Amino acid sequence: MPNEAQKVGLRQVAKIAGVSTATVSRAMNTPEIVSAELRERIASVVERLGWVPHAAARALATRRSGVIGAVFPTLTHGDFARAIEGLQDELTHLGYTLLLACSNYDIDQEFRQVRKFVERGVDAILLVGELHHHELKGFLVQNERPSLNLFVYSPETHGTSVGPDNHKALYRLTRYLIDLGHRRFGVIAQDAAANDRAGARLQGIRDALAEHGLAVRPDHSTMGQWTIREGRELFRRIAGQEPRPTAVICGNAYLTVGALLESLSLGIGVPEEMSIVGYDDIEIMRELPTPITTVRVLSEMVGRRAAQCIVGRLEGREETTEFECGAEIIVRASSGPPPV
Repeated sequence: MPNEAQKVGLRQVAKIAGVSTATVSRAMNTPEIVSAELRERIASVVERLGWVPHAAARALATRRSGVIGAVFPTLTHGDFARAIEGLQDELTHLGYTLLLACSNYDIDQEFRQVRKFVERGVDAILLVGELHHHELKGFLVQNERPSLNLFVYSPETHGTSVGPDNHKALYRLTRYLIDLGHRRFGVIAQDAAANDRAGARLQGIRDALAEHGLAVRPDHSTMGQWTIREGRELFRRIAGQEPRPTAVICGNAYLTVGALLESLSLGIGVPEEMSIVGYDDIEIMRELPTPITTVRVLSEMVGRRAAQCIVGRLEGREETTEFECGAEIIVRASSGPPPV
Protein backbone atom coordinates (compact mmCIF):
# COMPACT_ATOMS: atom_id res chain seq x y z
CA MET A 1 0.00 0.00 0.00
CA PRO A 2 1.30 3.50 -0.77
CA ASN A 3 2.09 5.66 2.22
CA GLU A 4 0.25 8.92 2.93
CA ALA A 5 3.00 11.09 1.40
CA GLN A 6 2.65 9.19 -1.88
CA LYS A 7 -1.14 9.85 -1.90
CA VAL A 8 -0.59 13.61 -1.61
CA GLY A 9 -0.42 15.57 -4.85
CA LEU A 10 -0.09 19.09 -6.16
CA ARG A 11 -3.81 19.77 -5.92
CA GLN A 12 -4.01 18.84 -2.23
CA VAL A 13 -1.05 21.08 -1.39
CA ALA A 14 -2.61 23.98 -3.32
CA LYS A 15 -6.02 23.49 -1.65
CA ILE A 16 -4.64 23.43 1.89
CA ALA A 17 -2.31 26.39 1.22
CA GLY A 18 -5.16 28.36 -0.33
CA VAL A 19 -3.38 29.04 -3.60
CA SER A 20 -3.54 27.82 -7.19
CA THR A 21 -1.66 24.77 -8.42
CA ALA A 22 0.32 27.13 -10.67
CA THR A 23 1.51 29.07 -7.62
CA VAL A 24 2.66 25.86 -5.91
CA SER A 25 4.52 24.86 -9.08
CA ARG A 26 6.24 28.24 -9.25
CA ALA A 27 7.18 28.07 -5.58
CA MET A 28 8.82 24.68 -6.14
CA ASN A 29 10.55 25.38 -9.46
CA THR A 30 11.20 29.15 -9.56
CA PRO A 31 10.86 30.34 -5.95
CA GLU A 32 12.51 33.69 -6.68
CA ILE A 33 9.34 34.90 -8.47
CA VAL A 34 7.04 34.01 -5.55
CA SER A 35 6.64 36.27 -2.52
CA ALA A 36 8.34 35.27 0.71
CA GLU A 37 4.98 34.98 2.49
CA LEU A 38 3.62 32.54 -0.11
CA ARG A 39 6.85 30.51 -0.16
CA GLU A 40 6.73 30.09 3.61
CA ARG A 41 3.03 29.13 3.56
CA ILE A 42 3.50 26.55 0.81
CA ALA A 43 6.71 25.20 2.39
CA SER A 44 4.85 24.71 5.67
CA VAL A 45 2.11 22.68 3.96
CA VAL A 46 4.61 20.63 1.96
CA GLU A 47 6.53 19.79 5.13
CA ARG A 48 3.40 18.92 7.08
CA LEU A 49 2.06 16.65 4.35
CA GLY A 50 5.45 15.16 3.50
CA TRP A 51 4.89 15.80 -0.21
CA VAL A 52 7.70 15.04 -2.68
CA PRO A 53 7.05 16.40 -6.22
CA HIS A 54 7.06 13.55 -8.74
CA ALA A 55 10.11 13.99 -10.97
CA ALA A 56 8.70 11.99 -13.86
CA ALA A 57 5.50 14.03 -13.97
CA ARG A 58 7.46 17.27 -13.82
CA ALA A 59 9.72 16.06 -16.64
CA LEU A 60 6.67 15.32 -18.82
CA ALA A 61 5.28 18.79 -18.20
CA THR A 62 8.52 20.71 -18.72
CA ARG A 63 10.31 18.35 -21.15
CA ARG A 64 13.24 18.46 -18.72
CA SER A 65 14.40 16.07 -16.03
CA GLY A 66 16.43 18.61 -14.05
CA VAL A 67 19.37 16.19 -14.20
CA ILE A 68 22.83 16.84 -15.67
CA GLY A 69 25.04 13.85 -16.52
CA ALA A 70 28.82 14.09 -16.14
CA VAL A 71 31.47 11.52 -17.06
CA PHE A 72 34.89 11.92 -15.45
CA PRO A 73 37.98 9.77 -16.12
CA THR A 74 38.29 9.19 -12.37
CA LEU A 75 36.29 10.45 -9.39
CA THR A 76 38.95 10.49 -6.69
CA HIS A 77 42.02 12.33 -7.97
CA GLY A 78 42.98 15.93 -7.22
CA ASP A 79 41.49 18.34 -9.72
CA PHE A 80 38.51 16.16 -10.61
CA ALA A 81 37.39 15.66 -7.01
CA ARG A 82 37.42 19.39 -6.33
CA ALA A 83 35.65 20.16 -9.59
CA ILE A 84 32.91 17.65 -8.80
CA GLU A 85 32.30 19.35 -5.45
CA GLY A 86 31.98 22.75 -7.11
CA LEU A 87 29.86 21.35 -9.93
CA GLN A 88 27.42 19.61 -7.61
CA ASP A 89 27.14 22.58 -5.28
CA GLU A 90 26.42 25.01 -8.12
CA LEU A 91 23.95 22.69 -9.86
CA THR A 92 22.08 22.20 -6.58
CA HIS A 93 21.92 25.97 -6.15
CA LEU A 94 20.49 26.25 -9.67
CA GLY A 95 17.87 23.57 -9.00
CA TYR A 96 19.48 20.67 -10.87
CA THR A 97 20.75 17.22 -9.88
CA LEU A 98 24.15 15.80 -10.86
CA LEU A 99 24.49 12.23 -12.13
CA LEU A 100 28.09 10.95 -12.24
CA ALA A 101 29.95 8.17 -14.04
CA CYS A 102 33.63 7.19 -14.29
CA SER A 103 35.20 6.18 -17.61
CA ASN A 104 38.69 5.15 -16.38
CA TYR A 105 40.14 6.98 -19.41
CA ASP A 106 38.33 4.58 -21.77
CA ILE A 107 36.55 6.49 -24.58
CA ASP A 108 34.40 3.47 -25.48
CA GLN A 109 33.21 3.19 -21.90
CA GLU A 110 32.61 6.94 -21.81
CA PHE A 111 30.38 6.67 -24.90
CA ARG A 112 28.38 3.80 -23.37
CA GLN A 113 27.85 5.85 -20.22
CA VAL A 114 26.70 8.88 -22.21
CA ARG A 115 24.18 6.71 -24.09
CA LYS A 116 22.82 5.39 -20.77
CA PHE A 117 22.52 8.93 -19.42
CA VAL A 118 20.56 10.04 -22.49
CA GLU A 119 18.31 6.96 -22.23
CA ARG A 120 17.54 8.03 -18.67
CA GLY A 121 16.55 11.51 -19.80
CA VAL A 122 19.38 13.76 -18.60
CA ASP A 123 19.08 17.32 -19.91
CA ALA A 124 22.76 17.81 -20.81
CA ILE A 125 26.15 16.12 -20.72
CA LEU A 126 29.46 17.24 -19.22
CA LEU A 127 32.68 15.52 -20.29
CA VAL A 128 36.41 15.91 -19.65
CA GLY A 129 38.74 16.91 -22.47
CA GLU A 130 38.10 17.00 -26.20
CA LEU A 131 39.14 13.46 -27.09
CA HIS A 132 36.00 11.30 -27.31
CA HIS A 133 34.51 8.43 -29.28
CA HIS A 134 34.08 9.40 -32.94
CA GLU A 135 30.31 8.83 -32.77
CA LEU A 136 29.69 10.76 -29.56
CA LYS A 137 29.29 14.27 -30.97
CA GLY A 138 26.80 13.16 -33.63
CA PHE A 139 24.87 11.16 -31.04
CA LEU A 140 24.45 14.21 -28.79
CA VAL A 141 23.41 16.43 -31.70
CA GLN A 142 20.88 13.84 -32.92
CA ASN A 143 19.40 13.60 -29.42
CA GLU A 144 19.45 17.37 -28.89
CA ARG A 145 21.57 17.20 -25.76
CA PRO A 146 23.87 20.17 -25.17
CA SER A 147 27.33 19.28 -23.92
CA LEU A 148 30.44 20.93 -22.55
CA ASN A 149 34.03 19.76 -22.15
CA LEU A 150 35.84 20.39 -18.85
CA PHE A 151 39.51 20.90 -17.95
CA VAL A 152 40.55 22.02 -21.39
CA TYR A 153 40.56 25.35 -23.21
CA SER A 154 41.97 26.70 -26.43
CA PRO A 155 41.06 29.79 -28.47
CA GLU A 156 40.33 27.50 -31.46
CA THR A 157 37.50 25.72 -29.63
CA HIS A 158 36.28 28.68 -27.56
CA GLY A 159 32.74 28.16 -26.33
CA THR A 160 32.86 24.38 -26.22
CA SER A 161 35.09 23.91 -23.16
CA VAL A 162 35.66 25.29 -19.66
CA GLY A 163 39.07 24.90 -18.04
CA PRO A 164 42.75 25.80 -18.16
CA ASP A 165 44.90 26.04 -21.25
CA ASN A 166 47.01 22.96 -20.52
CA HIS A 167 49.66 23.81 -23.11
CA LYS A 168 50.10 27.31 -21.72
CA ALA A 169 50.27 26.11 -18.11
CA LEU A 170 53.22 23.74 -18.68
CA TYR A 171 54.87 26.13 -21.12
CA ARG A 172 54.93 28.74 -18.33
CA LEU A 173 56.18 26.22 -15.74
CA THR A 174 59.02 25.17 -18.05
CA ARG A 175 59.91 28.79 -18.75
CA TYR A 176 60.07 29.38 -14.99
CA LEU A 177 62.71 26.63 -14.68
CA ILE A 178 64.64 27.87 -17.72
CA ASP A 179 64.72 31.34 -16.20
CA LEU A 180 66.23 29.79 -13.05
CA GLY A 181 69.08 28.54 -15.24
CA HIS A 182 68.13 24.90 -15.90
CA ARG A 183 69.25 23.35 -19.19
CA ARG A 184 69.00 19.58 -18.55
CA PHE A 185 65.41 18.45 -18.09
CA GLY A 186 63.71 15.20 -17.18
CA VAL A 187 60.01 14.55 -17.79
CA ILE A 188 57.70 12.05 -16.11
CA ALA A 189 54.65 12.55 -18.30
CA GLN A 190 51.15 11.17 -17.89
CA ASP A 191 50.18 8.79 -20.69
CA ALA A 192 48.58 10.86 -23.45
CA ALA A 193 47.07 7.98 -25.45
CA ALA A 194 43.53 8.66 -24.15
CA ASN A 195 44.24 11.99 -22.46
CA ASP A 196 44.45 15.07 -24.67
CA ARG A 197 45.16 17.32 -21.66
CA ALA A 198 48.32 15.33 -20.89
CA GLY A 199 49.36 15.58 -24.53
CA ALA A 200 48.89 19.35 -24.52
CA ARG A 201 50.94 19.69 -21.34
CA LEU A 202 53.76 17.62 -22.79
CA GLN A 203 53.75 19.76 -25.94
CA GLY A 204 53.89 22.90 -23.77
CA ILE A 205 57.11 21.60 -22.20
CA ARG A 206 58.61 20.78 -25.59
CA ASP A 207 57.70 24.15 -27.09
CA ALA A 208 59.21 26.12 -24.20
CA LEU A 209 62.43 24.11 -24.43
CA ALA A 210 62.61 24.41 -28.24
CA GLU A 211 62.45 28.20 -28.00
CA HIS A 212 65.77 28.03 -26.13
CA GLY A 213 67.35 25.37 -28.34
CA LEU A 214 66.77 22.68 -25.71
CA ALA A 215 65.19 19.22 -25.76
CA VAL A 216 64.66 16.31 -23.36
CA ARG A 217 67.03 13.39 -23.89
CA PRO A 218 65.22 10.09 -24.57
CA ASP A 219 66.69 8.51 -21.43
CA HIS A 220 65.41 11.46 -19.37
CA SER A 221 61.79 11.02 -20.57
CA THR A 222 59.31 8.48 -19.19
CA MET A 223 55.53 8.06 -19.10
CA GLY A 224 53.11 6.70 -16.52
CA GLN A 225 49.52 7.02 -15.33
CA TRP A 226 48.69 8.49 -11.92
CA THR A 227 50.12 6.50 -9.03
CA ILE A 228 52.74 7.44 -6.48
CA ARG A 229 54.44 4.07 -6.96
CA GLU A 230 54.82 4.76 -10.68
CA GLY A 231 56.29 8.16 -9.87
CA ARG A 232 58.92 6.53 -7.67
CA GLU A 233 59.84 3.90 -10.22
CA LEU A 234 60.04 6.32 -13.14
CA PHE A 235 62.05 8.87 -11.18
CA ARG A 236 64.54 6.17 -10.19
CA ARG A 237 64.97 5.32 -13.85
CA ILE A 238 65.72 8.93 -14.79
CA ALA A 239 67.95 9.57 -11.78
CA GLY A 240 70.08 6.55 -12.76
CA GLN A 241 71.20 8.22 -15.99
CA GLU A 242 74.38 10.25 -16.34
CA PRO A 243 74.43 13.11 -16.53
CA ARG A 244 71.31 13.54 -14.42
CA PRO A 245 68.80 16.22 -15.33
CA THR A 246 68.86 19.24 -13.02
CA ALA A 247 65.07 19.63 -13.18
CA VAL A 248 62.30 17.03 -13.48
CA ILE A 249 58.78 18.01 -14.58
CA CYS A 250 55.97 15.60 -13.64
CA GLY A 251 52.61 15.29 -15.39
CA ASN A 252 50.31 15.07 -12.36
CA ALA A 253 50.32 15.33 -8.58
CA TYR A 254 50.74 11.63 -7.80
CA LEU A 255 53.66 11.13 -10.14
CA THR A 256 55.25 14.24 -8.58
CA VAL A 257 54.80 13.01 -5.02
CA GLY A 258 56.34 9.68 -6.01
CA ALA A 259 59.31 11.44 -7.59
CA LEU A 260 59.93 13.54 -4.48
CA LEU A 261 59.68 10.52 -2.15
CA GLU A 262 62.12 8.55 -4.31
CA SER A 263 64.57 11.48 -4.34
CA LEU A 264 64.59 11.30 -0.54
CA SER A 265 65.18 7.54 -0.68
CA LEU A 266 68.10 7.99 -3.10
CA GLY A 267 69.60 10.82 -1.07
CA ILE A 268 69.28 13.37 -3.88
CA GLY A 269 69.11 16.89 -2.53
CA VAL A 270 66.01 18.79 -3.67
CA PRO A 271 66.40 21.46 -4.91
CA GLU A 272 70.18 21.68 -4.31
CA GLU A 273 70.98 18.85 -6.74
CA MET A 274 67.71 18.59 -8.65
CA SER A 275 64.44 20.55 -8.83
CA ILE A 276 61.16 18.60 -8.95
CA VAL A 277 57.93 20.27 -10.06
CA GLY A 278 54.45 19.02 -10.94
CA TYR A 279 50.92 19.66 -12.12
CA ASP A 280 47.83 19.85 -9.88
CA ASP A 281 48.01 20.68 -6.18
CA ILE A 282 46.90 18.17 -3.56
CA GLU A 283 47.37 18.52 0.21
CA ILE A 284 50.34 16.16 0.56
CA MET A 285 52.38 18.30 -1.84
CA ARG A 286 52.37 21.05 0.78
CA GLU A 287 53.11 18.72 3.70
CA LEU A 288 56.12 16.71 2.45
CA PRO A 289 59.54 17.42 4.01
CA THR A 290 60.27 19.41 0.86
CA PRO A 291 56.99 21.07 -0.28
CA ILE A 292 56.52 20.79 -4.04
CA THR A 293 56.35 23.56 -6.62
CA THR A 294 53.37 22.90 -8.88
CA VAL A 295 50.72 24.28 -11.23
CA ARG A 296 47.47 24.81 -9.38
CA VAL A 297 44.30 24.59 -11.43
CA LEU A 298 41.27 26.43 -10.03
CA SER A 299 39.27 23.20 -10.20
CA GLU A 300 36.27 24.24 -8.14
CA MET A 301 35.89 27.23 -10.46
CA VAL A 302 35.94 24.88 -13.46
CA GLY A 303 33.02 22.94 -11.95
CA ARG A 304 31.02 26.03 -11.02
CA ARG A 305 31.49 27.73 -14.38
CA ALA A 306 30.56 24.55 -16.22
CA ALA A 307 27.34 24.30 -14.19
CA GLN A 308 26.43 27.93 -14.83
CA CYS A 309 27.15 27.63 -18.55
CA ILE A 310 25.23 24.41 -19.23
CA VAL A 311 22.20 25.50 -17.19
CA GLY A 312 22.25 28.91 -18.88
CA ARG A 313 22.13 27.22 -22.27
CA LEU A 314 19.29 24.94 -21.20
CA GLU A 315 17.29 27.89 -19.94
CA GLY A 316 18.07 30.14 -22.89
CA ARG A 317 20.00 32.77 -20.97
CA GLU A 318 22.57 35.02 -22.58
CA GLU A 319 26.09 33.55 -22.56
CA THR A 320 28.27 35.16 -19.86
CA THR A 321 30.69 32.34 -19.06
CA GLU A 322 34.42 32.95 -18.89
CA PHE A 323 35.56 29.76 -20.58
CA GLU A 324 39.26 29.92 -19.71
CA CYS A 325 40.06 29.21 -16.06
CA GLY A 326 43.44 30.27 -14.76
CA ALA A 327 46.27 27.95 -13.76
CA GLU A 328 48.87 29.47 -11.43
CA ILE A 329 52.40 28.39 -10.58
CA ILE A 330 52.77 27.83 -6.83
CA VAL A 331 56.45 28.13 -5.99
CA ARG A 332 57.62 26.07 -3.01
CA ALA A 333 60.89 24.64 -1.75
CA SER A 334 61.29 21.86 -4.35
CA SER A 335 62.50 24.23 -7.09
CA GLY A 336 65.59 26.42 -7.28
CA PRO A 337 68.60 27.20 -9.49
CA PRO A 338 70.62 24.27 -10.88
CA PRO A 339 73.74 23.17 -9.02
CA VAL A 340 76.86 25.15 -9.93
